[in-house]
Amino acid sequence: MNGEAVNGGGTIRVVLADDDFGYLQSLRLLIERQPELSVVGTAYDGIQLVELVNEIDPDAAVIDIHMPRLDGVSAIETLRREHPSLCLIALTGDGDRFLHERVRGAGADGVLLKGEMVERLVDRLSAVRVA
Repeated sequence: MNGEAVNGGGTIRVVLADDDFGYLQSLRLLIERQPELSVVGTAYDGIQLVELVNEIDPDAAVIDIHMPRLDGVSAIETLRREHPSLCLIALTGDGDRFLHERVRGAGADGVLLKGEMVERLVDRLSAVRVA
């Protein structure tokens, strides 16, 4: 997204991809609570993700690295080549820094650890209880 306003300052349209249905639904709910974000599609494997992005042309994609049929790294490489301005965020439970470097080399704009996301959410919810 290169720091530019999306859709003339409107909602950022996000596609999510993860083969864990429960995690995917939780992530969707978390993202949709942000007024500037809208989940416009979900995919359960890398092939479905690439087809979905080609069909609906979102602003961003949040992609699990470990998915069936086409892994997240390969999907990121394909999406970066076919959609150079698409914001690509990789998700993983794997803290291996060499894997993270490989994902960035494939074209991801960032890599987030799933565990850190949960910790940040728990911290935020705990702060609400105190307030």
